[in-house]
Amino acid sequence: MIVRSASARYVGLGKEEKGSVSTQSGVLDAQPYGFNTRFEDGKGTNPEELIAAAHASCFTMALSFALAKAGHEAGELETEAKVSLDKDGDGFKVTKSALTLKGTVPGISQQDFARIADDAKANCPISKLLNAEVTLEKSLA
Repeated sequence: MIVRSASARYVGLGKEEKGSVSTQSGVLDAQPYGFNTRFEDGKGTNPEELIAAAHASCFTMALSFALAKAGHEAGELETEAKVSLDKDGDGFKVTKSALTLKGTVPGISQQDFARIADDAKANCPISKLLNAEVTLEKSLA
């Protein structure tokens, strides 16, 4: 089993305060996030942007591996993911991750490309995560 980690910190409470997010690899190191980066155009990141990056990269890698397994030796894939955050009662809900794929794979038919891409969409770990069990361990200092 592979386990990766990230951490978030929010200093103060409410929409006027700020947070930061860091990843185990260090690619994100105390990157700012808050109300202004999530619901406005503030500089920094937000959870939906990070989910979009994860989904686009996971799907594209899964498709690359599937195409190679199907015998294709060359190609280029580019995927954009748009994650939608919609109002849901008094709160919000991530309602969609829309993937847009552009691919160049010499010698593949449109039908085979579509079939392999659909399978990669259904089976990449992040696609599966979007319908996963969520657990929470809590402690209060």
